[in-house]
Amino acid sequence: MDAVTAAKARIDRALADLERKVLELKARPGSAPPIPDDDLFAPRPSNAADLARIAELETAGQETAQALARAADAVRDVLAQQQPQAEQEAN
Repeated sequence: MDAVTAAKARIDRALADLERKVLELKARPGSAPPIPDDDLFAPRPSNAADLARIAELETAGQETAQALARAADAVRDVLAQQQPQAEQEAN
């Protein structure tokens, strides 16, 4: 496995883990107790500064997820371009 393929696999796993975590959090009822090992959601915000900081973190997380998705797409594009070249070289 070359470095690009390994990087793509790591990006795909990271995105899958992130999507799974978001889906799990969305599926939790509002009355559920806070998740003790998740710094973003524990403790509950107690003032406007906490709410603002959480909003900033959520925005940063969304931007990061979008950047990872773009990076994964770029890696997939490079791999797709390399695949026909590799097939030609094999023939």
